[in-house]
Amino acid sequence: MQGDADIAKIGSLVADPARARILLALGDGRALAASVLADEAGIAASTASAHLSKLVDGGLLTVERHGRHRYFALAGSDVGELIEALARLAPPAPVRSLRQGTTAHAVRRARTCYDHLAGMLGTGLMQSLIDRELLTGGDGCFDPGSARRDRLSAPGADLDYRVTQHGLRELTEFGIDFEALAARPRPVIRYCVDWSEQRHHLAGGLGAALAERMFELGWVSRARRGRALRITQEGQVGLREQFGVQLGPAR
Repeated sequence: MQGDADIAKIGSLVADPARARILLALGDGRALAASVLADEAGIAASTASAHLSKLVDGGLLTVERHGRHRYFALAGSDVGELIEALARLAPPAPVRSLRQGTTAHAVRRARTCYDHLAGMLGTGLMQSLIDRELLTGGDGCFDPGSARRDRLSAPGADLDYRVTQHGLRELTEFGIDFEALAARPRPVIRYCVDWSEQRHHLAGGLGAALAERMFELGWVSRARRGRALRITQEGQVGLREQFGVQLGPAR
């Protein structure tokens, strides 16, 4: 017989600042080498190794060895959702340099949340899909005070977002294979409450497929370091013409 959930175990893993920085660095769903994560956390390689072992043992990370290097990744989308939920509750980290300010702006402008788009890009895309009636079932707003919406008991599934017939045609033309999405065990549509924008961004199979398609088209690319995305010149044009999404200039 097992007792209640021991959330203190998870809390102790996340509470260490270095481990928290490692989890944030992996929040975009990539697998990164231990040396890269040590650099992201600002700690020595030996110290990073101890932290990574604790995160693997605690079930938050997985590890694979490729040659001489070990690559770490989040153990699943549930861990990504945990990071997003904590980020919504956490106060912003202090910015003490121009470089930190530039990085913070880039993360808030465009990033991936596990395998789907987030930040101003993700919430802007979600709002466009709603405004253009490609999606229905919600308005994209985070409203925790409503009895009908965004209940803590059903994060990401409380609102019943659905693809309209118009959306099915438009997104199929854009390159989304809905038959393939429906054949997978993953829900086609879910949403996250974006921690930096406090609005909904699209998750689930459709959210991941849209992000993958934008990578394929070269509209977005990953920054050399960190989890921010770079919106290319082609992406600026494509997002504006296809979805009416226009973001302010990157710093």
